[in-house]
Amino acid sequence: MSLEAILVLMIPIVAIIGIVLIVAMRTLANIIRPNNKPYGRTRQENLDETQLIQEMYRGLQRMEERVEALETILMDIDRRNRDRHNGE
Repeated sequence: MSLEAILVLMIPIVAIIGIVLIVAMRTLANIIRPNNKPYGRTRQENLDETQLIQEMYRGLQRMEERVEALETILMDIDRRNRDRHNGE
């Protein structure tokens, strides 16, 4: 039997083994945590985490706006200083 023939036969075998492993892992996961419940988290904990992430995002947006405002102020100061030095 040539190497190509062996490889052609191995591809379906590997695919079948892979499918069997996936089914076995999903079955085991359903046994360990039935009803698709998240790992040890309640609905309230998920809501709290979501709210925390949203607050962090809003805080980062406000910080970005403040940084942009500070950049504008610094650029204005720098421009005024250059104008003052060029006028002397």
